[in-house]
Amino acid sequence: MNLTISWFYPDLMSTYGDRGNIIVLKKRCEWRGIEVKIQEITLESPLSQLGESDLLFMGGAQDRQQKLVSDDFLHKKAPVMKKMIEKNIPALLVCAAYQFAGHYYQPYQGEKIPGAGIFDLYTKHLGDQTKRQIGNVTAELINSKFRIKNSKFGKIIVGFENHGGRTYLGKNIKPLAKVIKGFGNNGEDDYEGAIYKNAIGSYFHGPLLPKNPHLADLLIQKALEVKYQREIKLVTLNDELEFQAQKAAVNKV
Repeated sequence: MNLTISWFYPDLMSTYGDRGNIIVLKKRCEWRGIEVKIQEITLESPLSQLGESDLLFMGGAQDRQQKLVSDDFLHKKAPVMKKMIEKNIPALLVCAAYQFAGHYYQPYQGEKIPGAGIFDLYTKHLGDQTKRQIGNVTAELINSKFRIKNSKFGKIIVGFENHGGRTYLGKNIKPLAKVIKGFGNNGEDDYEGAIYKNAIGSYFHGPLLPKNPHLADLLIQKALEVKYQREIKLVTLNDELEFQAQKAAVNKV
C-alpha cells in the first residue's frame, strides 16, 4: 500500500512546529510498511499536482504569511481542495488554515475577508483589547467517527492554542471535541475544532499529531480506505512513550 500526502505551503504555513504533523504521518506509515510520498504544494505548484493526493495538510501562519498565501489558496488551490474533501479525501487544517476553510474572517476593523467555503463556519476578531486565546488545552473527542476502538489514548486530545480569532460553527458541520481545559474555538461554547466528512479543522498546535497519534492513525486509515475502497485495519504500534507523554500533558494542564 502507498499514500501521497500533500503539504500546503510548507515554506509559509508552519507555525508552532506544525511540520511535526507531517513527520508523524510519514513515520507512522513507514513503521507499518506503507510507502508514503510527501509532496509540497507551494505558490508555484500546478493544480494538476493535487490530483495525486490521498491526504491533505495545511498548517498555521502569522498575518504576513497568510496574506502571501491568501490569493493563491482562495482562488486556485481551495476550489480543488474543496472538491477533494467532498469526495472524502481526509484533511487536517490547523489554525489559520482552519480559518481559511470557513465562509469568512471578520477583522476587528474593515470588511469581511472571504474564505474558501469548505467548512460551514466563520471567524471574527474581537479587537486588540480582547485577550488572545493562548495556552495548553485538553479536550475530549465527541464524534465517534474520529475515534479508534480499543486505543489506550481513548477520547482525550491535548495541544497548544494561540489565536485571536473566534470561530463559530454552522449547522452543517460538527465539532471535533469538547474542551476540558482551555478555550477552543471561541471560549464560549466549549467546543474545539470541527469535522466535515473526513476532514478535521483544529486550533491545536504543539503540534497536534505527535501529542495525539491516535488522530494520525485515523487520518492514515481513512486515507487508505478511500484510496483502496475497502476496510483497513492498521498494524498496532508500541505507543507507550507517546501515551506517557500525553498523560503528562494532561496532568500538567
